[in-house]
Amino acid sequence: MKTPFFKAALSIVRKDFLAELRSRELVGAMGLFVLLSVLVFSFALELNRQARAETVGGVLWVTVVFASILGLNRSMAMEREQGNFEALLIAPIDRAAMYVGKLIGNYVFTVAVSLPLLVVMTVLYNVAVITPEVIGVLLLGAFGMTVVGTLLAAMTVQTRAREALLPIIMLPIVLPVLLAAVRATNAILSRAPLAQWSDWLLILVVLAVIYLVMCLLTFGFIVEE
Repeated sequence: MKTPFFKAALSIVRKDFLAELRSRELVGAMGLFVLLSVLVFSFALELNRQARAETVGGVLWVTVVFASILGLNRSMAMEREQGNFEALLIAPIDRAAMYVGKLIGNYVFTVAVSLPLLVVMTVLYNVAVITPEVIGVLLLGAFGMTVVGTLLAAMTVQTRAREALLPIIMLPIVLPVLLAAVRATNAILSRAPLAQWSDWLLILVVLAVIYLVMCLLTFGFIVEE
């Protein structure tokens, strides 16, 4: 008899959170990567205030996407090293519930690192990045990337070159999400009216829904292989 869908998903989320609270390995590595990346960009881009405002959106999303890849790689690698991945596959739970549980955990970890990034960028770039609109775009964009990344990380975790393979596969697929998020963020930071960036927001929502449905339908087949 299979465990109920939401109970199984929440159990996986709880397991991931407890493991992270004990080790603090995943969020710590992602946070350090984010901080170093922003510092490097800050020193490399010796620009005036206007130029910084025009590039801060790109810097933000490049940092978020690579921090997300780092976290996804490490999250799935830890499951494999501890034997949890194989245990989940033989457990009487729906494969979609397994995917949703891992997705929620990965998304929360990504957001937990990305939100403080806004504070750091506000200080270093002297640009008002912390706004409700930017936070909304960040939450949507991070969700779209994590939806795809969770599926691809589960697919590449069994390979030897997973650290190199995941970004190679993931970046072309999440490029539409990245493009829409950067365009929306830049428009918000330049104080453009809602009509000029609402379409990019709608694209983020549509992409997230499409990716989520496709991943839910294919996750079971991928992990079985």
